Amino acid sequence: MITCIIIDDEKPAREFLEKLINQYFGTKLIVLGAVESVSQGVELINKLHPELIFLDIEMKGEDGFQLFKYFDNVFFDIIFTTAHKNYAIDAIKHSAIDYLLKPINFVDLNDAIKRLERKQTASTNQQRISALLENLNTDSTQFNKIALPTSTGYELEKISNIIYCEGMDNYSKIITLQGREITVTKTLKYLEETLPNTVFFRIHKSTLVNLNYISSYSRVDGYSVTMTTGVKLDVSVRKSEQLVSFIYKNRSI
Repeated sequence: MITCIIIDDEKPAREFLEKLINQYFGTKLIVLGAVESVSQGVELINKLHPELIFLDIEMKGEDGFQLFKYFDNVFFDIIFTTAHKNYAIDAIKHSAIDYLLKPINFVDLNDAIKRLERKQTASTNQQRISALLENLNTDSTQFNKIALPTSTGYELEKISNIIYCEGMDNYSKIITLQGREITVTKTLKYLEETLPNTVFFRIHKSTLVNLNYISSYSRVDGYSVTMTTGVKLDVSVRKSEQLVSFIYKNRSI
């Protein structure tokens, strides 16, 4: 059984979620308490040490993100709940933390619980919280860090450190500026949709590159780009003209 508490300033929302959990997921989750503010949530967390927090984002007084300033070590998992799909949700996605859009329904809650059952270690959870807070503190929608799912958990990496990504069936390999290779359990299509499209471009069915690290483009013996690290990558014929146009359009990057 996973112990949990609910923090939401709207009483009907707290009661509905608790009823949904008790009625359909009583064999998996046990609700230890439901409170209306971050301060009450902190008190309950310190007292009961739950494994999971259902945390509303937009509340009167302190918003949900303020919860983390009270804990040096985030020893619990988080599922955010919100009625608003906005920038904050994009930051949550990049940090690989779960969320539910209100009104919460059985299907979405069931999926979230299944993902929770594959939860990572507390140290990895702390890293994801740190990445979330860093992303939320940026002054634009270009996030600083991305949480990359691997076979053992998550790797937190600065987006600006990613030189290029290679697709390998249902997995992908990410090459960083420091020469690290990170194998992630996601497709290249997932990375293409997650990384900022103003910086990353798909030059081939199996290659996604960071434009900032292209040092040259060649039409000799086919199409290719050379990265600042000296690595040469093929560009598909179909993508070549689009790449030139894309580089020109974003030449100030």
